[in-house]
Amino acid sequence: MIKQFSILIIFFFGLLTTSFIYVESELSSNQGSANDTLNFFVPDGWPKPNYDFAKNPLTTNGVKLGRSLFYDDLLSRDSTVSCASCHLSYTNFTHIDHSLSHGIEDRIGNRNTLSIMNPAWQSTFMWDGGVTHLDVQPLAPLTSPHEMDMDMEELIMRLKTSDKYQKMFSDAFGEESEISGYYLFRALSQFMLTFNTYNSKYDKVMRKEEGIVFSEREETGLQVFRQHCESCHSEPLFTNNTFQNNGLSIDPALMDRGRMKITEKAEDSLKFRVPSLRNIEVSYPYMHDGRFKNLQSVLFHYTNNIKDSETIALQLKGGLELTEDEKRNLVIFLKTLTDVQFLRNKELAYPRD
Repeated sequence: MIKQFSILIIFFFGLLTTSFIYVESELSSNQGSANDTLNFFVPDGWPKPNYDFAKNPLTTNGVKLGRSLFYDDLLSRDSTVSCASCHLSYTNFTHIDHSLSHGIEDRIGNRNTLSIMNPAWQSTFMWDGGVTHLDVQPLAPLTSPHEMDMDMEELIMRLKTSDKYQKMFSDAFGEESEISGYYLFRALSQFMLTFNTYNSKYDKVMRKEEGIVFSEREETGLQVFRQHCESCHSEPLFTNNTFQNNGLSIDPALMDRGRMKITEKAEDSLKFRVPSLRNIEVSYPYMHDGRFKNLQSVLFHYTNNIKDSETIALQLKGGLELTEDEKRNLVIFLKTLTDVQFLRNKELAYPRD
């Protein structure tokens, strides 16, 4: 598996040679040119982003190009599927209508689609961490036969013969920059780097915004969360960006052993990415295979249905002890992580112009 992925990366770099959430208020620009550079906003108390913006500065036209590409079904082999087909802006950039991802010709993948949010703070991507840079991540769905099934040389030719994209690439990267995989993936990264969510009720309470306080049950739920969930879903990102075995039984139809497919190490068997819980209210179904349709089912798993194994996360061994009232309060708290402004941000939705 490692060799196959390495070949994929080599292929990608061979091709190279041939939310924010609130764009108006929090992505300020340096005035004076038609293609303004956008300043990336880091909330107070948040860690330093992992993404190196010096190598791919955000610009007005770069983000605009990435947005157009993200929503364009031209990027799939039969021009029926776009990135947004599985990553819907109003559902936290994931899908909610089926458990596993769907591609062209209604082909079905083997995992639930991960949400895209706050990607600048990630160092690995996918459920198994098989991609180690945001600029490479789109290559996986683009070329997967279960998703967009696209030949990259064909895609570059399509873009080169498009008057629309000839102008957009030129505006974003300069007239001397020929359309290539190098610029295609950087444009997509620039748009995805605007998928930033940090304006939920939880965030407003943490910032001590006037008039914004937790209800008694929300506060109680926060304490339950900090006692039982914080070790993996660490604030403020609500993930520790690690891979853990959370006690799920293996689906015999998928036989998915998670990160072990990448590392080929037995100690990584059944370990999957710890996803962020931000906007969890709207990003169902849950888990890497989408087996749970609601948060109540998720909590039932953690209290009643943990499958112990050699790689189980130590804090989950034997399951969590939560009363029914604690579960209800925990769900109430998790709903304070919903960032309505992010989910309804027109700058991230399908471009109408």
